Amino acid sequence: MSAGFQRARRPEQIEARRRVILAVARELLAERPVADISLRELSCRVGLAKSNVLRYFDSREAIFLEVLDSAWTAWLDDLEEALGTPGPAEPGFAREERIAGTLAATLAARPVLCELLSAMAPVLERNIPVEFARSFKRRAAANTERLGELVRVRVPELPPDAARHFARGVVVLVSGTWPAAHPTAAVAAAEQGGPPVFGLAEGLTNLLAGLVARRR
Repeated sequence: MSAGFQRARRPEQIEARRRVILAVARELLAERPVADISLRELSCRVGLAKSNVLRYFDSREAIFLEVLDSAWTAWLDDLEEALGTPGPAEPGFAREERIAGTLAATLAARPVLCELLSAMAPVLERNIPVEFARSFKRRAAANTERLGELVRVRVPELPPDAARHFARGVVVLVSGTWPAAHPTAAVAAAEQGGPPVFGLAEGLTNLLAGLVARRR
C-alpha cells in the first residue's frame, strides 16, 4: 500500500480507507496468526500512522473483528450451497455425520475464519468499546442464528433452541480445536508421536447426533 494518504473527509473516502485497512489486515492474516500482528505493523503496511488508522477503527482488535464478521458471512453463503437441498431420510446418523463433515471441511478451507474465531473471545473482544461490542455481538448472533437455521432446515426434528445450541457449539469447538491443531513449533516437536488431535468433524458429529438422539 502506498504511503502519503491525505485525510479522508467525505463518507465515500472514509469507507474506501476502511476497505484498504481491512484488505491489509487480511493480507497479514494470510502470513501469520492474529496474535503476531501489531497495530504498528498494520499501519506501516497501509502507509498511515497508528493514530490515523484509529480514526477509522476503534482499535486493532476492532479491525480484526470486522474481518471476522465478513469472513463468517462469506462462509455461511458457501456453506448453504455446500449443504445442498434437504434430502430423504438416511439410516442411523449418516445425515448428521454428512452435515458435520461438510461444516468441518468448509471451515478447514477457511483458515483465517478459524484463526479469528479461536481468537474472538480470549483476545479480540478484550479491547473494544461498548458501542462497537454491541454492534459486533448483534452481527455474531445473526450469523449464529443463520447457521442454526441452515442446519435445522436439514434436520427438521431439531427445534430452534437446539439448532441454536448446535450453532454456538460449532464456534466453541472451532475455538478449541484450531489452536490445538496448530501448535507452536516447540509444542509440535514435544508432542511428536503423541495422540492425534481431536477432530472437528468428530466433535460436530457427536454434538449434532446427540441433540437429535435426545428428541427421538
